[in-house]
Amino acid sequence: MAGAFVVGEFGRFLLTGGVAAGVNVAARWGLSHAMVYEAAVALAYLAGMATAYLLSRAFVFARSGRSVTDEAVRFALVNVVALAQVWIVSVGLARLVFPAIGFEWHAEDVAHLIGVVIPAVTSYFGHRHFSFSSRREGGA
Repeated sequence: MAGAFVVGEFGRFLLTGGVAAGVNVAARWGLSHAMVYEAAVALAYLAGMATAYLLSRAFVFARSGRSVTDEAVRFALVNVVALAQVWIVSVGLARLVFPAIGFEWHAEDVAHLIGVVIPAVTSYFGHRHFSFSSRREGGA
């Protein structure tokens, strides 16, 4: 029974994460018209992160018993790690790997999409066991 709950929870996490990723990618696309790609990736991540927090809190994880502020701070800390993953993969592919292999078709868009997908599993476990852990599970 617990296994079914986790699969359902992970599925909801992936679904809400997909919505947040869409917000992230759309924001990056819009921001790229006003700033360099590297900065747009970082700022767009914030829009996606806010979306992910709201959706995760509402639809994915059980109530932790923590304050919204505590959950949000914990959520942001997990996302610092995820942002590093997204930025390194996105910029690394767009600026190093794709030019080296001659890949040009929407290179920044493809790189960013790949980068956004990379932290799905690590973020799920970080949020499940840290951001939204109950006070009893995760300590004070």
